[in-house]
Amino acid sequence: MPKKIEQPTIIEATGNKPKIIKEFIGRVNSETNDVSIARMKSPSGWQEPGQRPEFDEYTIVLSGMLRVESNAGTLDIQAGEAVMVKAHEWVRYSTPENDGAEYIAVCLPAFSPDTVNRDEE
Repeated sequence: MPKKIEQPTIIEATGNKPKIIKEFIGRVNSETNDVSIARMKSPSGWQEPGQRPEFDEYTIVLSGMLRVESNAGTLDIQAGEAVMVKAHEWVRYSTPENDGAEYIAVCLPAFSPDTVNRDEE
């Protein structure tokens, strides 16, 4: 039977500035371990620590620009573009431009603070 998701759960974000994470599907809001789907809004100048997650992450930028740093280099993902990051690959996300960014992130399996493996600060 289909399950309607009435509203997302706001998840506390990591980083140097407040970021809004609205989890629609995932471990917290729908008790789903297979996948998480969240809408993110990051302010200008936001940056999180680097990480080596145990999940694949697929991100679609809705507005602004999301910077994605990896061992292979840096990508600037603009509105209307997407990026895929494979599990166990080191990555760091930031929104350096004036308007920040809004984007959808899909994680397989679902995001968990225990499996994101953030760098020590």
